Amino acid sequence: MRKPRRVTTIVCCVAVGALLSGCVASKKTKSDPTKNVGAKQVSLTINANDVVGGKNAAEANWINNYVIPGFVKAQQAKGVTATVKFNGAGVDDEQFKTKLELGLKTGNSADVFSGDGIWLGELASAGYVKPLDEVVGKSAASWDGWSQISKSVQQNMSYKGKVYGIPNGTDGRVIYFNKKLFAQAGLPADWQPKSWDDILAAGTALKKVAGVNPIQINAGTPMGEATTAQGFLPLLAGTGKPLFDEASSKWQGASANVTSVLDFYKKIYGGGLGDPNLQQDKAGRDESFADFSKGKIGILVEGDYFWRSIICPDKTVCNTTAMASRNADVGYAKIPAEKPGMGINGQDFVSVSGGGGWLLNPASKFPQQAWELMTFMMSADAQTNLAKAEIRISPRADVNATTLAGDPLMSYISKTILPITSYRPSDQNYNTVSVAIQEATAAVVSGKSASSAASTFQSILQKAVGDAHVETG
Repeated sequence: MRKPRRVTTIVCCVAVGALLSGCVASKKTKSDPTKNVGAKQVSLTINANDVVGGKNAAEANWINNYVIPGFVKAQQAKGVTATVKFNGAGVDDEQFKTKLELGLKTGNSADVFSGDGIWLGELASAGYVKPLDEVVGKSAASWDGWSQISKSVQQNMSYKGKVYGIPNGTDGRVIYFNKKLFAQAGLPADWQPKSWDDILAAGTALKKVAGVNPIQINAGTPMGEATTAQGFLPLLAGTGKPLFDEASSKWQGASANVTSVLDFYKKIYGGGLGDPNLQQDKAGRDESFADFSKGKIGILVEGDYFWRSIICPDKTVCNTTAMASRNADVGYAKIPAEKPGMGINGQDFVSVSGGGGWLLNPASKFPQQAWELMTFMMSADAQTNLAKAEIRISPRADVNATTLAGDPLMSYISKTILPITSYRPSDQNYNTVSVAIQEATAAVVSGKSASSAASTFQSILQKAVGDAHVETG
C-alpha cells in the first residue's frame, strides 16, 4: 500500500456510439493525486446499488440526507463549494456490476462507488481500479480511520497486498447451537469446540436425542453460494491454507486441505450426523432455518444474518422462524481449526466474512476531494448515523462498540470474530470455482468418497482456469 507512485498517462478511446464514448482507463493508465488539489469548485458523484424506497433504502437515505449535506457543509468551512450527486441503482447485483464496469471502462463512472469484495480482483486486473496509494498518494495511508479497521477486515478491499478501498460493513460466520438440545444430550451450555473432532463428538451425542438432526453445515448445489461461504470456506480456513494464493495466482485442487474438508462433510452426511436430503432440496436452506427454529437441529453454521433476520424474537421481522426465547436458548461459538493451531496464520479458530466497500475512480477529476468524501462517509460519526437506520456490523471497531452494545451476538462477532476472519478470494474466476466447490460437496453428500470428489473438483478447475493456475494434489 505504500509503494512510490509512478508517473501517469491518460489513454483516450474513440467513441463507439454515444453511450460508449469517453476516456478509457487502461491497465497502464496512472492516476495523478495532485490533480485539481486546490480547486475551489468541486463536483463529485457517488454510485451505489441503493435506491430510496427500494433495495438498500436505508443506505440510500443516509447518502442523501446525511452524507451529501454534511460533506458539502464541511467543504464550505474550508472555502470550497462542493456539489455532490448520488446515482442510486437498486438492481440485481450482477446487473449493477455490469453497468459499473462499463462506466469505468468508458470513463463515465462515479468518483466514489460501491463494490462487492469479490469483484475487486476482476476490476483491478482490468485496470478499472487502482490502489489507493496511486490514486490518492500518501494521504491514503495516514487516514486515522485505519486504526479502527482490523487488518483482517481490510482484506476485503485488498488485492495482492495493496489496499484499493475502505470496507463498508461486514459480517462473520459462527456455530449456532440449541442449548435445550445440548442439555438433553449432556453437552455444556457454554460449548466451544476446539477441533473438528469436538464438533463430531457433539453431533454423536445429539444423535441420541429423538427427532433431532445433529449437525447442519451447508452443502450441495441447491444452497448455492451459502455452501461455499457458510460451509466449505470456513472449514478450509481451518486447514491453514486459503483457497486461492494471490502471490502465485493458483487455486487449490485435490490438495490434502481440500480433501480433508470433503472428508469432514463425509463424516457428517455419511455418518448419520446430518440430513443429506436437506442438502439436495431446492428449499433445503430455508427448511434448515425452520427446523433450527423449531428445535429440530442441534448445530448449524451460519452468518449473523441468521441471528438478526431468521431467528430474531420479533415475528414481524422473522415471521414463522422467529424464536421468542432466542437469547436464552441459542448459543454461539467460534469455528475451530481442524486441530488447534492448524488454521490460517496458525490460528486456533477461524471464520469467513463477506461484504463490500467504497472505491475511488482512478480517472476522477478530483481525486483528493473524492478521497475526502469517502473518508467522510466512513468516519465514526457518519457510520454511527447509518447504524441508526439499520442494525449492521461496521468495519470500525469504535462504532461497533457503541452501536452493537445491546446485541450480544453482533457484539461477539465484532469483538471476537472479525479479528480472526478471512474473506472470499478477489479473483475473476471465483464464481466458477465456487460452483465447482458446491458440486464437490454434493458428490460427497450423495455417497462419493472425499478423494474422488476432490479429484473431480481439480479436473473442473483445470478446465476452467488452466493447469498453470491449479495447485494439484
